[in-house]
Amino acid sequence: MNRKTLVLPAVIGLLAPVLAACGGSGSGSGDDGAIVVGTTDRFTASKDAPAPLDPAYAYDVGTWNILRQTVQTLMIQPRGEGEPVPEAAERCGFTDTGNERYACTLRDGLKFANGDPVTAADVKYSIDRALSLKADSGVFALLSTIDTVETQGDREIIFHLKTADATFPYKLSTPVAGIVDPDDYPKDRLRDGFDLQGSGPYTLKADVENGEMVKAEFTRNPGYKGSLKVSNDKVSMVSFKDADAMGAALDKGDIDLMTRAMSPKQIRELSGDADTGIDLVEMSGLEIRYLGFNTDAPTVKSKTVRQAMAQVVNRGELVSKVYGSQAEPLYSLVPASVTGHSNSFFNKYGEPNAVKARALLNQANITTPVKLTLHYTTDHYGPATKEEFEILRDQLNSSGLFDADIKGTPWDTFRPAEKKGEYDVYGMGWFPDFPDADNFLAPFLDKDNTLGSPYDNSQIRDTLIPDSRREADRLSASSSLTDIQDIVATDVPVLPLWQGKQYVAARDDITGTAYALNSASTLQLWELGRGVSG
Repeated sequence: MNRKTLVLPAVIGLLAPVLAACGGSGSGSGDDGAIVVGTTDRFTASKDAPAPLDPAYAYDVGTWNILRQTVQTLMIQPRGEGEPVPEAAERCGFTDTGNERYACTLRDGLKFANGDPVTAADVKYSIDRALSLKADSGVFALLSTIDTVETQGDREIIFHLKTADATFPYKLSTPVAGIVDPDDYPKDRLRDGFDLQGSGPYTLKADVENGEMVKAEFTRNPGYKGSLKVSNDKVSMVSFKDADAMGAALDKGDIDLMTRAMSPKQIRELSGDADTGIDLVEMSGLEIRYLGFNTDAPTVKSKTVRQAMAQVVNRGELVSKVYGSQAEPLYSLVPASVTGHSNSFFNKYGEPNAVKARALLNQANITTPVKLTLHYTTDHYGPATKEEFEILRDQLNSSGLFDADIKGTPWDTFRPAEKKGEYDVYGMGWFPDFPDADNFLAPFLDKDNTLGSPYDNSQIRDTLIPDSRREADRLSASSSLTDIQDIVATDVPVLPLWQGKQYVAARDDITGTAYALNSASTLQLWELGRGVSG
């Protein structure tokens, strides 16, 4: 495979999941003229996660990319960089100087796809529902600064916050703040399965086999009112078992576009010079990968063990061997291009050094080698994950300080087990809910964090996170943000590894690919159209 490459300015990252292929006529479009998008994301309804598409539960890039097409939010991320703009709202803004009172006015005439009017009461219901259900995905924590939601008439909503939160407009652009119809979404329980209704630009028809959504058909919602311009009438998203099957479908013309998750090899081949009718769009990304720790587990309860791992891991070697130019070493949870980033891990540990790591362990009287199992998911973050963990294992073991093994598990088993604390050490990825440093720190370190981590630092939770959220000018929040990152480098509740770019590959008659992903890693299907090949 070989293609011309479009390199765009900094956009940002994506989350992750995988599915099963559908055949095609070779035309690159569905039988009904739909633009066909391939993905390796998996959408499964299981006993542990029966409600994958409920906005009050969903919390990964795949499910959010379904919700963002169908469920409206008050605010939305713009095409590229920038602060969120009104979507279901006509206008929104803080009404006080302390960033504690936020008011929105709904657009006039909004309706759900079934014809029911969208009112301020529906917005309040949706937010209150997500907060009261407290789904174990932890997504409700994005709304944790809300104290009460007030309505005035059918169109006015006022959010009273517990504390100042300059990032609140971003949070209202995330699917957990999506507006749902009370007639369809029970107040006291999640909505199981793959039925999904909203007031967004598309309606959804899900093709489900054995509890898994293998195809999502998005049809333009004729009653949609919002800020988006929809450039097509229908998009089908088809899930493939792996990147090779997805790439083969693009080559054959069975699909028009592929995104998550291409393999490093595919991306290298796609970035060549030969013109075969497929273009690769490369964008700077804020996707990060890291090791997480159950800090209560006996093997890694001592922070010295975690510090020794941080002293041994060679990010440069890891990236060069597995991802090449598609990723960069990361020395903080906050990516390098985000305001407030600090290279805290490099500042503390410098270059990889087994001698320094041994000294740390000896000083703490920890017997070596320390026996560990590194857990990873086999089907959520792309086909290179296994190789990545083989290299991490070898780096740890070659130091003579660790006896590490690795174990891969499918995502639908891996994620529930991780949240229950069954893994001492595990690999995860993060794609931003919104492009602010707060969203690379609070989800891992605050109360009700997304990992279910027992790590609790009162200075971070009670002082530094609240202090950083008081600053509307995010540059002014850098001092608090740097302090948080320095504490993380010392305590190592997580160990950042790398940040990556994001890619879209499409047949060259597909237009709008430059905006197929935005700065919050949203797949913006409404941007896609069909033009003249060549």
